[in-house]
This record gives sequence, structure tokens and C-alpha cells, in this order.
Amino acid sequence: MKPHRPAALFCRVAFFCATTTLMLGAAPAARASEIYGLVGGVQSFSPSDQSYSWQLEYRQDLLKHLAAGISYLNEGHFKGHHRDGYTTQLWTRAELLDYRLTVAAGAGPYFFLDTTTTSPGGFTDNHGWKAMISAAATWHLENNLLLELRTNWVKGPSGFNTVSALAGIGYHFEPALKPLDTKAARSQQEMPNEVSLLAGQTIVNSFESQKSLAAAVEYRRHLSRHFDATVAGLYEGDNRLVRRDGLMTELWITQELIDDTLNVGAGGGPYFNLGRYHNPFQGRGADQFLSGIISLTGSYRFTPHWALRATWNRVVTSYERDTDVILGGIGYRF
Repeated sequence: MKPHRPAALFCRVAFFCATTTLMLGAAPAARASEIYGLVGGVQSFSPSDQSYSWQLEYRQDLLKHLAAGISYLNEGHFKGHHRDGYTTQLWTRAELLDYRLTVAAGAGPYFFLDTTTTSPGGFTDNHGWKAMISAAATWHLENNLLLELRTNWVKGPSGFNTVSALAGIGYHFEPALKPLDTKAARSQQEMPNEVSLLAGQTIVNSFESQKSLAAAVEYRRHLSRHFDATVAGLYEGDNRLVRRDGLMTELWITQELIDDTLNVGAGGGPYFNLGRYHNPFQGRGADQFLSGIISLTGSYRFTPHWALRATWNRVVTSYERDTDVILGGIGYRF
């Protein structure tokens, strides 16, 4: 697969984020939502191989039998391939046994990122699109806990196809009774700004997963009930393969849970590489100033002004230097 030019790569990231926004942003405020963590195995075809798999998903009700979800799927390590990706899906479902059992089917686009081997001994980061079709059976326990069995079929002309089987646990968040007149809504109107100091680790998407320290300063602005915008300065550290810093701007779709105590969100946008270095470890094209970024975040507010925040950023480049930047820290709302 040929490497993508920066503009084309950013368009792919932007399209995925726009799809996510349209699907989840249309969710009514007073509908329930669910979060899942699942683990299992995956079978690939051409190459024929098996590996582990794990998945994180947020699912939001749209109607009684219709939901939208966004998830991250890690497809494990096959011979010559380390692949993962992001998907947005529409789900249709039916409730059985007095709502103790739910069966569901979902489908949507899958944006994959595949680290593959090159000769002699190198690697490349391939990006592309496939379709993902899923089926799930969920058992509802007491205290809003969920047990789920899931299978995913990832198919398409680009890259190899996989089938995965996973099991895991989830949590069902009840809808607010008065979504337009809550403490959360007033808090967002009175304190729409947040400044966060974050630190963590950069992990290169290579077969050796080189690591370095990372740090960021982020300004977040609450735009509306489900939308935020951020501007952040990011330092990715120096691990020889990547020595990069820059400015990232993202548009987020967010959801307040547990009366504004917990917030989850998914975002994406452009990443402007301000510190460009010309050395043999940076890879061809390292002077490109524009990359894409896809992010998942969660925050826990422990006082009206202070919150703990964790963010997982995926930097998507056009020159074989994709990274995961995992950050955590504290934010101040005002």
C-alpha cells in the first residue's frame, strides 16, 4: 500500500470523525448509554493466523430498538502485522426474557491502522478502510452491570479479513429524568472552559514499540451539550524513531454521565508538527508538517472546578511514524 499524502490522510481522519459526530451527536439527551470492555481471540485470512483481540466501546441509544456506537478494536499481532482501528456502527436490537437478555446486530465503517514488515528488517504504517459487521448477546445483571458475548467480521478489499470472538463486561447508564434542567447543564454553562496539564508516554507503532516521555497542555472549550473543541501543545519526547512536538486542534463529541461527575468523549483533527528534525531515524517524509489525530478521553470531576483527565491519542502520519500518546493529569474548569 502506498503511503498517503498528508492532505489525503487528514481527509480520512476527518471523514471518520464526521461519521462519528453524525451518528452519536444525534442521540437524544434522555436516552441510556453503555460502556464495554471485551477480550478474546481473532482469526485472520491471508495470512492465515490467530492472535488475541480486545475492544473498548461506548454505545448510545437513539430509539427503542436502535443505537449508535464508537469503539476501538485491537486485532493483535499476526506474523508481519500489528493491526488495530476505530469504528462507528449503527445497532439494531431486541429485548428478550423480560429485558434480561438483549440480542443485537451492528454494522459500520472500520478505519484500520496496520504496522507491517518491510525488507530488510523495516516497517511501514498502512491505513485504510474496511467494513465491520458485529453481533452481540448481552445479559443484564443487577446494579446495571452487563455481560456480553460479541463477534466481529472485518471485511473489505483493502488489507486482510478477520473474524473475532470476544467476551466482557459493561455498565448501563440510566438516562437523566430532567436532561435540560440538571446541575450538569448549569455547570457547563457557568464553567465552559478547562485547562489541563497532562503527562504520560509515547509509544511508536513499530514492532519494537519504542517509548519516550510525553507531555501536553490542553485548553478545552465546551461548545454545546455534546460538543467540545480543544487546542493543545504536545511534546512526544525523543525515542530515536520519533522526536516530535507540535500543536493539535480537535473537535470532540462528548457525553456527561452520572450527573456530570464522569465525562467520556471521542475527538479528532489536525496535528501540526512544529518541531521537525532531519535525521536517519525519523523516516522519509519526516519534514511533513501535517498529520491526523484520533483521540479518546475520559474525565472525573471531584470538585466543581477540578477534574482528573486521561486521554489516548493516536497520531496518524504519512511517513511511517504513527504513535500512541497516552496521557493523564489534572484539569481546572472555569
